[in-house]
Amino acid sequence: MHEVFGNPFRPVGFAPEWRISTAIALAREMYDTRDFSAMPILADALQDAGCDNADILAHCRDPHQVHVRGCWVIDLVLGYE
Repeated sequence: MHEVFGNPFRPVGFAPEWRISTAIALAREMYDTRDFSAMPILADALQDAGCDNADILAHCRDPHQVHVRGCWVIDLVLGYE
C-alpha cells in the first residue's frame, strides 16, 4: 500500500520544475515496461532538477523497496496526482 499511496501522514509536494524531460522519460519507460531498476537514476535526475525532498529521493534509492506500477513517485513525475 505504501508503494502506491505513499505515507498519508506525510503528504509530499512535487514542484512542476522537477518534471524535466529526463525524469519523465525514465518514469514513462518504467511505467510502461514495469522494470523499475532505473529508480536510483530517476532520483539522480530529480535531484539534478532541484528536488530536495528526502522522502522522494529515499523512496527511489531504497534498495529494499519493491516498486510496482502505480508507484507514487512515478505518478507524481508523470502528473498522475
